[in-house]
Amino acid sequence: MLPPHRVVIAAFHGVELLDVTGPAEVFSVATRVAAGDRSGYRVRIATADGRPVTTSSGVRLIADLTLDEARDRLDTLLVSGAVDVRPDGVQPVLDDQVTAWLRETGPRAARLGSICAGAHLLAAAGLLDGLTATTHWLTAPHLAAVHPRVTVDPDPIFIRAGRLWTCAGITAGMDMALAMVAEDHGPELALATARMMVMYVKRPGGQSQFSVPLAVPAAPGDRIDELRLWIGEHLTADLSAEALATRLHLSVRHFNRLFRRRTQTTPAAYVEAARLEAARRLLQEGDRPLAEVAAASGLGSVESLHRAFRRRLGTTPAEYRRRFR
Repeated sequence: MLPPHRVVIAAFHGVELLDVTGPAEVFSVATRVAAGDRSGYRVRIATADGRPVTTSSGVRLIADLTLDEARDRLDTLLVSGAVDVRPDGVQPVLDDQVTAWLRETGPRAARLGSICAGAHLLAAAGLLDGLTATTHWLTAPHLAAVHPRVTVDPDPIFIRAGRLWTCAGITAGMDMALAMVAEDHGPELALATARMMVMYVKRPGGQSQFSVPLAVPAAPGDRIDELRLWIGEHLTADLSAEALATRLHLSVRHFNRLFRRRTQTTPAAYVEAARLEAARRLLQEGDRPLAEVAAASGLGSVESLHRAFRRRLGTTPAEYRRRFR
């Protein structure tokens, strides 16, 4: 039998606890589920000096080795993240020692990944240049602004670009680790691991971090928010700007201006996104023909369904179903 797959997770003071322990638990459970039939994983936590670190929750993590000791035979190297919540917003935490170590060691790892705001450390080390990456939705604008050579997509749960993986906030690290198990050992072991952990197993990398209604913070009593909820419950109704404006007793021009100010998008774009989300869910959860999916989601025809998928997701409904079911 081959030696265990070596996973090293780099941590530092202030790191998010679940950024470290979430993926570690996935790899550990996968090893136990395999029950000796496969090589499994050996997970080690590395810190700058090999001493314990205090996480953002106050829980202390015991390190297994120093960063210098973790340079050899890195099958998978993951860097966890941390954020600093300030009055002016949320900022990613950058650890200079971890960044310097990543710059030297990252290129030698067979597989390299970040959890949550750990993507900012990979970017600071120059390891994301020319690639598409994701991170926590709160820090994605900062990543894009500071590192223009990185194509930042704040929507997916995780993104794989060759040997390099990045994922969204905190719990998304477990989804990414589960996908790594599937890559290493096949979907059967990944599914068995998810069942053991009572994890939701239908969170593929292309799935959005947030549903369409959650993409805009709700404001109690806001007429546009009430309309957005109504739209989600009536996707097959007439949702043209004229019909929606009439529902709110507004002129079309004033309604369009008010909707855009509240949601940062147009009514037509919002409606299409909501209908597309419904179509994605139907494709993931069943075998309904595309014509039924198009009708039930409000997109109307198979042609409209295809156009929406091509324009917004760069794929076809059939291919999406094959990938994410």
